[in-house]
Amino acid sequence: MKLTFLIALGIYLAVFIGISIFDSKNIKGFNDYSVAGKKQSTFAVIMTLLATIIGASTTIGITDTVNSIGFPGIWWLLFGAIGLILQSFVLSERVRSLDADTLPHLAGKIVGKPAEVILALIIVISWVGVIAGQLVAMNSLITFAVGKSSKVIFMIVSLIVIAYTIAGGQLSVVKTDKVQLFIIFAGILICCIYLYFVKGGDTASVVDNVELLNSNYRVSNLFTQFFVIGGVFFLGPDIMSRNFLSKNEKTAKRSALVAGIILMVYAVLITFVGMWVKYNVTPEQLGDSSALMYVVGILPRAVSIILIFGLLSAILSSTDTCIINASSIFVKDILRKDSVAAVRVTVAIIGAISFALALLGRGDIMSLLTGAYTIYTPGVIFPLLVAILAYRRNGVRPGIWLTAVAVGGAVGILGTYMPNVFNYLGVPLGVLPYITIIGMGFSLLIAIFSVKK
Repeated sequence: MKLTFLIALGIYLAVFIGISIFDSKNIKGFNDYSVAGKKQSTFAVIMTLLATIIGASTTIGITDTVNSIGFPGIWWLLFGAIGLILQSFVLSERVRSLDADTLPHLAGKIVGKPAEVILALIIVISWVGVIAGQLVAMNSLITFAVGKSSKVIFMIVSLIVIAYTIAGGQLSVVKTDKVQLFIIFAGILICCIYLYFVKGGDTASVVDNVELLNSNYRVSNLFTQFFVIGGVFFLGPDIMSRNFLSKNEKTAKRSALVAGIILMVYAVLITFVGMWVKYNVTPEQLGDSSALMYVVGILPRAVSIILIFGLLSAILSSTDTCIINASSIFVKDILRKDSVAAVRVTVAIIGAISFALALLGRGDIMSLLTGAYTIYTPGVIFPLLVAILAYRRNGVRPGIWLTAVAVGGAVGILGTYMPNVFNYLGVPLGVLPYITIIGMGFSLLIAIFSVKK
């Protein structure tokens, strides 16, 4: 397995390096490098959108969640799909018509430069943790595949990912996403078919426990995740970055809708993989392994290799997107430059910082991602939605609007990282799980008040 994996990994990465070198010759300026020329077709946008979504959190993370709480673990992805579908009907055409390059750039167009900068800072700082989380998952996958921890292999793969992102930018990311998405779906589909129709086991218990709510996942969880997770898929920087790549408004709208429907199908497949583990593998058998890594270990070698590269593709397709988006935002919206060279340097810097954090191994992908979401969601989602809907009508008052972002973001930061502050203020413990929703409520009310009459 080790030798086979390393040979396949070498070929896999060589293909991506080749694509990036080819695309680097077609880059004429910032527009080509950071938004792929804004000329991508519906098929290309759907593929890159799904590849961006399906990363470590929606493969390894979801199966672990399902193994822990049961079938309701599917809601993470279902709310993501709902967010995409709502985006298609409410936002996609509006956003694309503004011809922005990044989400903060969009805020700058409709609210003003201060809004652009503050959103850029929130996104860049939060998304370094997301990138680090993806790399942590990649390191775990490499360790499993080679049979031991190898910082050398991890470093080489990380450097190659950063290198092909530096060389080809979004043009390469869009092309590699197509290859990666095919491998992702092939791996998960073949795995699911093998577990239920070849391996067998206690599939009756799986069917008997298909439920949308249980003692581990209640209505309160449903309410919270709808806004926190659904909100990021509705108006998140990585999701919206795919809108900016599309060639026109109709392409953006169709892509979000179709991607949302396909994501629901994927949600069912990955959830049933987690359910098989829950009812066929004891905690003693699982040990410290993640649910999906355990499955990889019991599959036939050929199927195992396909699934490993499916997982690797999922991780890399999200990682390169996050790196190029965060870097483009830093250069475009904070440095206020349209410089390909500056974005390339920033990709190297953000990649290096994220790699260093991943080596420290601080946190798993779900905790890192949820931490980023609980800051971004209360501070940005509703204020930006209100500003988009109010644009070309009355507009918003920038000072009050920025207060909405600051209040929502502050509540999110305190609730996630300094909950003792709320205890000191006498906030009941039962309220703390809903602090992100409360932050969203505050930011929404203030944002509505910011709309000019």
